[in-house]
Amino acid sequence: MAPLNAPDTHRTVVSVDPFVPADQQKGLHNRWHPDIPPFATVAPGEVFKVECVDWTGAQIGNNDNSDDIKNVDLTKIHNLSGPIAVTGAEPGDCLVVDILDVQPFDQMRWGYTGIFELENGGGLFAREFNSRACKAIWDFEGIYASSRHIPGVRFAGISHPGLIGTAPSPELLATWNKREGELIAAHAESVPPVAFPPEPKGAYIGAKDSLGGDVLEKIAKEGARTVPGREHGGNCDIKNLSKGSRCYFPVFVEGANLSVGDLHFSQGDGELSFCGAIEMAGIITFKTSIIKGGIEKFALKQPIFLPSPIDPLYSAKLVFEGISVDLHGDGKQYNMDATVAYKQAALNAIAYLMKIGYTREQAYLLLSAAPVESHVGAVVDSPNACVTLALPLGIFEHDILPKPEGLEKKDFGQCAIRSDGVL
Repeated sequence: MAPLNAPDTHRTVVSVDPFVPADQQKGLHNRWHPDIPPFATVAPGEVFKVECVDWTGAQIGNNDNSDDIKNVDLTKIHNLSGPIAVTGAEPGDCLVVDILDVQPFDQMRWGYTGIFELENGGGLFAREFNSRACKAIWDFEGIYASSRHIPGVRFAGISHPGLIGTAPSPELLATWNKREGELIAAHAESVPPVAFPPEPKGAYIGAKDSLGGDVLEKIAKEGARTVPGREHGGNCDIKNLSKGSRCYFPVFVEGANLSVGDLHFSQGDGELSFCGAIEMAGIITFKTSIIKGGIEKFALKQPIFLPSPIDPLYSAKLVFEGISVDLHGDGKQYNMDATVAYKQAALNAIAYLMKIGYTREQAYLLLSAAPVESHVGAVVDSPNACVTLALPLGIFEHDILPKPEGLEKKDFGQCAIRSDGVL
């Protein structure tokens, strides 16, 4: 029997420095393309570790202004570790991925949540708020997060990868680019944009061995951006994909070519502000296996997963309801629109938190980062879909419940804003 203090001997297949720009490191890439070669290969059943930079690749600092959020280069995101080939995986199979652990780096026990500029990234309320860059830095103490920029709250994180998926086949990549290109063409003047097309500027493939210039040019020209989730997984930002989760991914290329990144210390359902989780760099531990012919066996159009058995015990919640009527705007009635209903629930919560003393920006960031839960109540009662957003009471250091005399308003300062003071 190994001693209790035996060192961890699991192999690290991708190693990174969280303080070095991503485009100066190997084993990272920020586009999806079948021609990106695997950086490492693992065997089914092997336990292995993957180190990840934060999604921007070290563009955001631990400081007290949001100029770095304002000026972030979004052509360089998301920075993924991999690809990692799994021996024996073939197109048509199902790749089973067990998430065994997710941890921040010991030398970087902090993360951030950001509100992006309307013209550079946006977010759920980019147009409603005419968003200007703001952020909150969160310090980690064990499983807990707290922020000097949002005082009065402390909560346990549900650390998880915001982005994880397998590589697309050439046919699937072409499908993505065609349908998203058509959407962009139909909404060419949208601010923020409705989708992000392939963009050679900022494309980075940190392969183990140098690739020919023609291959790199092809990947940069055709590679799908990593912003949305798609059939292969991708940027789905599901907070319950934490330690103990098991994921079932469709395989489209030989080896599956798994990639992972955009690690989060914590996140609320919905990740409202685009940079809406507590973004962090860190280390994720995996084990994989293969189910032959799994796509056909499970009708696997998109990944399925078993959620983590670990969840913070915040049983008492204040629940805000939203319906598909723009009650915070022009009063327009929408037909069974769950997105509108979610936005109204979130706006109701933000308005309530402002009565307690948080600024709109602090409330926006808090709902993005804290373990809030959102559920679809009903999508059958025409014309109003109903969506709820539940705010855990236990994350607050003060009582926030409604009282006959009203709510006590405190001064919580402000989150980190631009150095020019613009909000």
